[in-house]
Amino acid sequence: MKFNIVGHKKWWFALSSVLVIASIVSILINGFNFGIDYTGGTILDLHFNRPVTVAEVRQVTDASPLGLESSVIQLSGVTDQNSSADVMVRMRNLSSDESKQVATALGDRLGGAEIRRTESVGAVIGSEVTKNAVMNLAVAFIALAAYISFRFEYKIAVSAIVSILHDLIMVLGVFSFFHLEIDASFLAAILTVVGYSMNEAVVIFDRVRENTRTHRRTDTYEKLAYDSIAQSIHRSIYTLTTVLFACGALHFFGGESTKNFSLVMLIGFISGAYSSICVDTSLWVVWKNHTSDRGSKLRQATAAEEGGEN
Repeated sequence: MKFNIVGHKKWWFALSSVLVIASIVSILINGFNFGIDYTGGTILDLHFNRPVTVAEVRQVTDASPLGLESSVIQLSGVTDQNSSADVMVRMRNLSSDESKQVATALGDRLGGAEIRRTESVGAVIGSEVTKNAVMNLAVAFIALAAYISFRFEYKIAVSAIVSILHDLIMVLGVFSFFHLEIDASFLAAILTVVGYSMNEAVVIFDRVRENTRTHRRTDTYEKLAYDSIAQSIHRSIYTLTTVLFACGALHFFGGESTKNFSLVMLIGFISGAYSSICVDTSLWVVWKNHTSDRGSKLRQATAAEEGGEN
């Protein structure tokens, strides 16, 4: 590898700083677009005169002027896996008149429908569950930091945690800026991104640890990091390419309900590979150099004091 990634650390720090600041500003200004899993909504239970597919129902709801693009559509009753005469549609909170309007539109477009049940429901993922998820994520961060500190050193642990936070902020910033819906699958995708980012960081720093034993004592930390990245970057690229193919196929060719789930992983995996290779190691090198310089100056000052006393 001819390109010295660590040698351009100032560029990586500048790029990441701009992206993180922009993401935080977007989050503070725009907030998040929470889906009906968090905000609650209206359930419409319909029986059609003929079996219909999810795609047919979604065409009607997406075309509605009521803004029902994020509706969750489920087949119920007796199905042949692809179609059913019984369908449940979960939408944002609607009035009774709006619910009837939706049912009428579905019946007119799809050969007639009977309303079996209409009810308003609370959020599937309430504040208590969200709070527990955040706490569990914090516990996971602490456990990962403790494990990496034990296996490597605390500087590596802190660098890895910083890169994971960087990846999470990237995902949240994109969803906030483009006002994308955050649904129940979002938490699962976020946890997947955390695992991927940690794995990438561990792979590189494990190589750093091995090279520490084999490199000459006169080698700089930049040299150590450069060699470690060069030895592991091909594996990282192969891994990233594989997961991007899978997530890309899920996003572009999968169903509507999996688009946001796959998008979180696409953003998180790209950011995770970048931060692990460029930001993680650069931050570690800067920290190690600063510690070494401070220790060297302290030893020089101590030696000067002892020489003066003698």
